Amino acid sequence: GRGVMPSTVCSVEGELNMGYVIAREKVTSTFKIQNTSTLTLRYSIQLDSLSSTRDKDQQGLPSFITSALQRTEFVGTQNYNGLSVFSIFPTEGEIVAGKSQDFMVTFSPDHESLYYSDRLKVVLFGKKIAHVIHLKGAARDHPMFVEGGIPLDVPVESLAVTLPVSSQEALKGGNVLPLNALLQNMKSILLILEYNEGESSPVPAMTELKVGTIRTAQFASKKNTEFSFDSLPLLQQKGFTIEAAKGMIERGQVKRIGVSWVPPADFHVS
Repeated sequence: GRGVMPSTVCSVEGELNMGYVIAREKVTSTFKIQNTSTLTLRYSIQLDSLSSTRDKDQQGLPSFITSALQRTEFVGTQNYNGLSVFSIFPTEGEIVAGKSQDFMVTFSPDHESLYYSDRLKVVLFGKKIAHVIHLKGAARDHPMFVEGGIPLDVPVESLAVTLPVSSQEALKGGNVLPLNALLQNMKSILLILEYNEGESSPVPAMTELKVGTIRTAQFASKKNTEFSFDSLPLLQQKGFTIEAAKGMIERGQVKRIGVSWVPPADFHVS
């Protein structure tokens, strides 16, 4: 007899980021696995989110409590409808020696979240893990998004659907309109700029915002999106400068906008 080691080459290593998609729409991506050995390889695809031990594995404290800045969960946000966020086709089969197999990954989120994630394993002969790919994606309700700064939320969310009180319902009931109802469509971003005062000429503290748009069939006719920043004179009085006060973004593109800060003359460190 002759012992042969199975060997494969995958077109994606480490991470497959599906990018942004409008919630309740879907996007697909493909990767390829080539059989570089001299024997036929029997494979299967496993997702951590479908693991039989997943409930047991989740009993520990989430990482945002034990180490706030490290997000180590492989399985992130899940769909409310119970269907898999990421699906793979095919899930099992054989790759003949010297041939390759294409795999299609579908990302289909049913609500807005930045933390859709899963871990895909390519297993040979039911026991040897040949490749591990981290799947990531984000969903927005609106085709335009702004992001940056430090996270103000946690990467693990409850699957309980809590519907925000609409302003009309609140007014009908004669109740005081709650602040979260007013702000339910607004998202806060926290930018931190640390300025170090030195003897030489002042170097502004720098950070950036990212403004982007999602390519979607709903707005296929509209090629560009406009954006602008308000209250710039007030910001400038406090020492803040935004690189681009307004601009245009093509569908599917992301624009980085620098934000800088130099303490104004009347600023007191204390």
